[in-house]
Amino acid sequence: MEKREKDLMRPAAHSVLIEGRRKMRITGVVDVESFQDDEMTVLTQAGALTVWGENLKLGKLNPEDGQVLLEGEIASIEYEQPEPERRRFFFRRK
Repeated sequence: MEKREKDLMRPAAHSVLIEGRRKMRITGVVDVESFQDDEMTVLTQAGALTVWGENLKLGKLNPEDGQVLLEGEIASIEYEQPEPERRRFFFRRK
């Protein structure tokens, strides 16, 4: 697992607050990976989080405190499941 992925999965303060499916506050944000008016993916301390909706707009992006405010018609959210770390075995042929 890459160092950045390990950093994302360590326990930390992260929360999602949705107000009336029109406003969303996300804390513990590390980076905004992508943003369009119908989909946004952010990297959080708890993993990648994707938000789908319509007319999505970034209300506030504050990298210092790791907060994102999002406005629009929020339809759904989903966390990406981390892939398990693969062990590497080296086989030797004789």
